[in-house]
Amino acid sequence: MKDTKIREVLEKDNSSLAKLIRLVLLEIGVPKLGTAYADPELDFMYQAYLKEKYAYFVLEENGYVTGGAGISPLKGGKSSVCELQKMYFLPTARGKALGEKMIDHCLNYAKEQDFEICYIETLPYMKAAQKLYQKKGFEYIDHPMGSTGHTSCKVWLIKRL
Repeated sequence: MKDTKIREVLEKDNSSLAKLIRLVLLEIGVPKLGTAYADPELDFMYQAYLKEKYAYFVLEENGYVTGGAGISPLKGGKSSVCELQKMYFLPTARGKALGEKMIDHCLNYAKEQDFEICYIETLPYMKAAQKLYQKKGFEYIDHPMGSTGHTSCKVWLIKRL
């Protein structure tokens, strides 16, 4: 049985997490501009999530980071709205219901921070991700929220917490 856990990001995770996220983004063919690929905090995830009401969690399997996801206040949005951010997993971590566990972990954190709505944006062809979000209670909306800078992401969903 694998040793699998979800924990908060540590500074030592910065390099491996940046590589993991970029690798997954390239694998799924996302544009480098207008997506998380171009986000300046990608190389410094630990530092980027040190702020109040921010948290990034990594999935660790047998001592290796194989995925992650975060919660933060929605940039340019109402204070009651958070965003589920940068949820990516290596192929070895997929198909094990770990995405569901990660979303649950993130949403529990969001509730603890008194957020009322969780927002997420994704790309139209990321059908497996959309299916998972719907399974976890997210519903489609017809417009973006906030000012994330992810102009290539044309699918938006929310969940009331």
